Amino acid sequence: MVEANVWAGNVSLSSNVPHVDITQLKQPPIHTLIQVQPHGVLLILQEPDLTVLQASSNTFAQFGITAQEILGTPLEDIFDPFQVDRLKEGLAADNLDLVNPSKVWVRKRGRGDDYQVFDAVFHRSIDGVLVLELEPALTQENIPFLSFYHLARASINQLEETSNLRDFCQIIVREVRKVTGFDRVMLYKFDEEDHGEVLAEEKLDSMESYLGLRYPESDIPRTARKMLAANWIRVIPNANAEPVSLFPGVNPLTQQPTDLTHSILRSPYPCHIEYLHNMGVGASLTISLIKDQKLWGLIACHHLTPKYVPYELRKACEFLGRVIFSELSTREETADYDYRMRLAYIQSVLVEQMSQEDVFIDGLVNRQPSVLDLANAQGAAICFNGNWTTIGRTPNEEDLNFLVQWLAKNVEGEVFHTDALPHLYSDAERFKDVASGLLAIPISKRNYVLWFRPEVIQTVNWGGDPTKAFEVKQTEGGTRLCPRKSFELWKETVRLKSLPWKQVEVDAALELRKAIVNIILRQADELAQLAQDLERSNAELKKFAYVASHDLQEPLNQVANYVQLLEMRYESQLDGDAREFIEFAVEGVSLMQTLIDDVLAYSKVDLQAIEWQLTDVESPLNHALGNLRGRIADSGATITHDALPTIVADGTQLMQLFQNLIGNAIKFKQPDHPPQIHIGAERQEDAWLFSVKDNGIGLDQQFGDRIFVIFQRLHTRDEYPGTGMGLAICKKIVECHRGRIWVESELGQGATFYFTIPVGGRDHNHANGRDKQSYLFGRR
Repeated sequence: MVEANVWAGNVSLSSNVPHVDITQLKQPPIHTLIQVQPHGVLLILQEPDLTVLQASSNTFAQFGITAQEILGTPLEDIFDPFQVDRLKEGLAADNLDLVNPSKVWVRKRGRGDDYQVFDAVFHRSIDGVLVLELEPALTQENIPFLSFYHLARASINQLEETSNLRDFCQIIVREVRKVTGFDRVMLYKFDEEDHGEVLAEEKLDSMESYLGLRYPESDIPRTARKMLAANWIRVIPNANAEPVSLFPGVNPLTQQPTDLTHSILRSPYPCHIEYLHNMGVGASLTISLIKDQKLWGLIACHHLTPKYVPYELRKACEFLGRVIFSELSTREETADYDYRMRLAYIQSVLVEQMSQEDVFIDGLVNRQPSVLDLANAQGAAICFNGNWTTIGRTPNEEDLNFLVQWLAKNVEGEVFHTDALPHLYSDAERFKDVASGLLAIPISKRNYVLWFRPEVIQTVNWGGDPTKAFEVKQTEGGTRLCPRKSFELWKETVRLKSLPWKQVEVDAALELRKAIVNIILRQADELAQLAQDLERSNAELKKFAYVASHDLQEPLNQVANYVQLLEMRYESQLDGDAREFIEFAVEGVSLMQTLIDDVLAYSKVDLQAIEWQLTDVESPLNHALGNLRGRIADSGATITHDALPTIVADGTQLMQLFQNLIGNAIKFKQPDHPPQIHIGAERQEDAWLFSVKDNGIGLDQQFGDRIFVIFQRLHTRDEYPGTGMGLAICKKIVECHRGRIWVESELGQGATFYFTIPVGGRDHNHANGRDKQSYLFGRR
């Protein structure tokens, strides 16, 4: 619709066109175009004497002097010297607004008193060159200020009476058309993908309506949007005029083409002219609508025939557009502000709820408002230390795990959002009904908060087929892009997309991320203090256990020794009951000594005592089997194992772990079957999963947690000897390695003990097997 329509998302190639670089055709260097619209004259001047370095080649028609003759000429020789002095004063003040526009007159050479009046406008190009643009002044009178003020005031009064955005826009186009007299005036707004939609239109009744139609971003490519953002006004008074060139083609001082980005007279890109011809447009005026230094939209004015708009009127339109658009922006910002305040309130409540809960996640999902309300989402999922907590409609846990892995590898920054997740992550098509839209904030590398929105199937009305916006053709002048000729309604059904995320929602998610991080840091400080207290307590308990075991061993030995001495000295005087009582006493002392030894062994297992080193797991296993060789031989046990890895662990504690588990498997064998024991090893995402499987008597799964508790037993000592400390020691060894241990079993069907060891040894963020648990702020 406006310059320059050359960045096609999809283009078709004519059969006679050889291989071409489409990217180069899509993004031409518009700023280096050195042709000028012929209704005015453009001069490149050298400061401070204002001599002409370059001139548009139509100077003869306007001044009666050829471009070659005017080069090197000072402005005093072209304009009246008094006028030039006034211009130099303004230029010396380095404020071009003091001289723009200026009415100047030129006496045509060879025509006596024939004068031509121009509107003179200065600007400095991006490369620092002074540019003077001269447009014929159709009238020597300026637009009366009060008349325009009353027009603007009346327009604003109408705006204040409506709250609807489209009604707002309709008032704008109606007032601009009233001021300019164009046949059609449209207000065109860009979306996040730079597609545009016609929000309002005022036109001749006989013209086809474009209201409500969308136009692809290729209609206004990136280079054109950049130039429109730099120029509030762009005018093409005659779309059929032949452009004129600058002479010479390069600036003799810079030896480069002069940058005409800010030029009023710069000729449009040829593809845009062809686009206007295809629309039946003879003249156009474009007013840029800028918000937060970005191109928000455009007011596009079209006329069926050539139409010249004087400079003052263009500036009046620019002012009108700015004033009215500022009111529109204020309304938009007010609506955003109300929503932002609502989300800020929800956020403050969520932070308070998180602070009141032992587990911060409960404050987000178990109370109202919930984390869903913060982003107007239909589902949310929180991944923390390997655990998933979900609310609303979400993908299943397996899909969530894969999604987080994809995010970790492909997304950087503090926030990620998309309303078309399946287009970026193909696996998301499986759960498009719940998660076509995704808003994600990483709390750390593996911890995320995710919000989901479902697919919303939409019908979009396009002004022509957006997939065939351009065609590549080979002409005598070379290969070029040609715009489409049809602007008829073309409907597209859009799938695999959700409602878009508003920026205010993205900002609210970012603020929640900060709050969660702060809460985690505060709770981490509290846990660190608790850890120090526990460390001191554990040190005292270890010292007590050591002293107690040492001090208890001596009196127990005395009891056993003196009881046995009584038996030896008075053997002839003891009856059967007395001998049995003495035997009970000695066994009790022996059991007490065993319990004391086990308690001491249990107290010695802690995280600080671990000697972290690369350990070939087969080595501690063989050591354990060596210690058990007598029991293995007596029971006839067969022991096999998978290929075992090398991990970061304490070899001595691993030996003790295998020894206890394999010893238990031998102890609890089937009466008439020799033990069959297999040690397995399987690599998970970031941990090794080990298993010790036997064919023994098994156990009821309801006691699966109880057997790891200190001194807990499922059988009497008469049935199976032991203190009930072995599995408790195993559990402590595994947990000190940041792993987890559990059992799966049925009575009479044997048992399989599983335990995990993280690949990174000390790494807290690890896979914990089948039912993962959180060690920090998590659930048991």
